[in-house]
Amino acid sequence: MSEPVYGKLAVIGCGLIGASVILAARAAGAVGQVAVADASPAARARITALGFADLVTADAAEAVADADLVIFAVPVMAMGEAARAAAPGLKPGVTISDVGSVKAAVAEALAAALPQTCFIVPGHPIAGTEQSGPDAGFAELFQHRWVILTPQSNPDPAYQQAVERLTDFWTALGAQVELMDDKHHDLVLAVTSHLPHLIAYTIVGAAADLEGVTRGEVMKYSAGGFRDFTRIAASDPTMWRDVFLSNKDAVLEVLGRFTEDLQAMSRAIRWGEGDKLFDQFSRTREIRRGIIAAGQESATPNFGRDQRGAETPDTKPK
Repeated sequence: MSEPVYGKLAVIGCGLIGASVILAARAAGAVGQVAVADASPAARARITALGFADLVTADAAEAVADADLVIFAVPVMAMGEAARAAAPGLKPGVTISDVGSVKAAVAEALAAALPQTCFIVPGHPIAGTEQSGPDAGFAELFQHRWVILTPQSNPDPAYQQAVERLTDFWTALGAQVELMDDKHHDLVLAVTSHLPHLIAYTIVGAAADLEGVTRGEVMKYSAGGFRDFTRIAASDPTMWRDVFLSNKDAVLEVLGRFTEDLQAMSRAIRWGEGDKLFDQFSRTREIRRGIIAAGQESATPNFGRDQRGAETPDTKPK
């Protein structure tokens, strides 16, 4: 890249995703300066030691001063508070985005907390691992992954240019960008990410509580499917608590449909309806093959493995 997409990037909250954004942007030459604000003294010490930011501070307003792009990488329910803390330092025309897994609630929180001179373009990179903290970040996290942007309904040419510029930024980091309505995003992610996480948390908890099966047996005899659930269930609890509470309408809608389908499967097993089971398994097998064909399978080369070879479900701890 001949010149940076943004002269200065500020990241508020620097765990896995925030650190990965910085490392990827640095590697791509997509930014000039980088400032980080994080409330955790331990995180700030690690960020300083890792050396990937020009400024590390606890003061969000200090970090965003003169920034051209500000990305909030904090839990969803902390977005409003983080934005209010940063607001006094923002310059007019700055682009504001985030990496949260819920978009409608985040858009509302950011709009309420920030001045109207900002260009708010909420975002969600569909990438992550079960790891957290600044040490977990790596530059390749977004390669060949989707980033969904949910722009506001704003015909202003300057706002549209801000959306295009942010799209260029994520493209430079190796991602594919999709524009989407925020409420539609929340419904889609309730199906593809939020409900699977809820199921994983529930199954792992149920297995641990099951009478007649010891915790040692659960660990010793875990088959591949259960190990996948435990990896997902190891995701950051604060972040996922906030996701479910912030996207409860969509999650409950999808959960209701899932419950109906689960009851239908239960009846098929109870009454020995093998044809119904076979048809369902065949249909879902085709969906799996479609995911592989789309390059979104974690075992496929160049898709969904970090530099340590760890599989990367969409957990996105911040």
